[in-house]
Amino acid sequence: MTLRDLPSVDALARQLNGIPRVVATEVARSSLEEARRLLVDGQPADASEIAAAHARRLARLKFRSLINATGVLLHTNLGRAPVHPDAVRAAAEATLGYGNLEFDLDQGERGGRGAYVHELLMALTGAEAALVVNNNAAALLLALATLGTSKGVVVSRGELIEIGGSYRLPELMAASGAEMIEVGTTNRTRIADYAQVAPAAGLLLKVHPSNYRVVGFTESAASQELVELSRRSDVPYAYDVGSGLVDETSPWISGPPPNWLAGEPGVRQEIDRGTGLVMFSGDKLFGGPQAGIMVGESHLIKRIKSHPMARAMRVPGPTLAALAVITEMYLDGRALEIPFWRMATAPYEHLEIRLQALLDAGIPGTIIESTSLLGAGSVPGMTVASPALQVTAQADRLWDELLAAERPLIGRREAGAFLVDLRSVNPDEDASVAATLRAAVAACQ
Repeated sequence: MTLRDLPSVDALARQLNGIPRVVATEVARSSLEEARRLLVDGQPADASEIAAAHARRLARLKFRSLINATGVLLHTNLGRAPVHPDAVRAAAEATLGYGNLEFDLDQGERGGRGAYVHELLMALTGAEAALVVNNNAAALLLALATLGTSKGVVVSRGELIEIGGSYRLPELMAASGAEMIEVGTTNRTRIADYAQVAPAAGLLLKVHPSNYRVVGFTESAASQELVELSRRSDVPYAYDVGSGLVDETSPWISGPPPNWLAGEPGVRQEIDRGTGLVMFSGDKLFGGPQAGIMVGESHLIKRIKSHPMARAMRVPGPTLAALAVITEMYLDGRALEIPFWRMATAPYEHLEIRLQALLDAGIPGTIIESTSLLGAGSVPGMTVASPALQVTAQADRLWDELLAAERPLIGRREAGAFLVDLRSVNPDEDASVAATLRAAVAACQ
């Protein structure tokens, strides 16, 4: 192709499918500029190929459904907790038409946003009040801005967390306007450390290290000790428990709680022991949509609700509708129907049977012993025993083929092998898994 052969912007844009026309025009314009630069420099260039490549990359950025066969149940990159179909339908209904989002049907006038969900959360956790915001980072930011800006916030040096996406507690605290009062050391913080500064503070804060563990010569103040210090010093106590385990006893699971929940604080237990404010994620162990949930004493929640930033962090109707369904499932004793809990408790033997069905469907490989991860910074280091299918194919080539599939399948690569873990796959998708793997393996041969 020469400079004279370059098509017009409009002609090139008409060749591009799968993206909006205005975007196609911009892609065409930038691709022509790139082609001109290459041709002037004496390099070969085809404007149509350049534009098509840009359009394909752009189209693949659009949200697409895929199959998560990594065995990571709460995969942050893939959307965390899948939501129950009933919750999806409730969200869709709230999206497609008008509803009583902020309208009291009994009084025939404006009502409180999320009132029903708040009542459900109070019943589930035993708290006096509740508030839902758009994620748990927002919940913590709002709590700090409301309760910690006048006198400062006391927090252990061992709990100055950083999680995915460069979220750092010290930076969040600075953004809230609260002064951070660090106590203790990285590995040891006692209740006496808090007590020395509590009388002059505005808030006592405990943060559960949900994405790491400090082991060895360690010590941290127990939540019950902080509750008692809060009462003695008349300073509010807030606990960010992170992952959202409703109840440490996991009454929806037959038998004792599984080992992978060891050390995970339960929201119900924190409220029972008198923690003033408990914050957690809606889309981790709780198994619902993205949300930040705050439960606790009514006077604290009332102050937080009235803060000017609360409006900027509120959630839309569809999120509230979906969250209500998930909370109702806990209250109705149906928690094992929530996708996260159904996947996490799936018996090892059932997963082996499903993997054997893949082998019987013509997928070459071997079933091996492996482990699944909870993911999303929940119960760090804890795994669930799971079988996996080690596919007989060149791992990197198979990975690329599966990414390019009409419905991509994401597995995991370990020690040069490609593994498929069905713990994170809905059984209804097994036929799709087999078809996608079969086509990808064939392409690798």
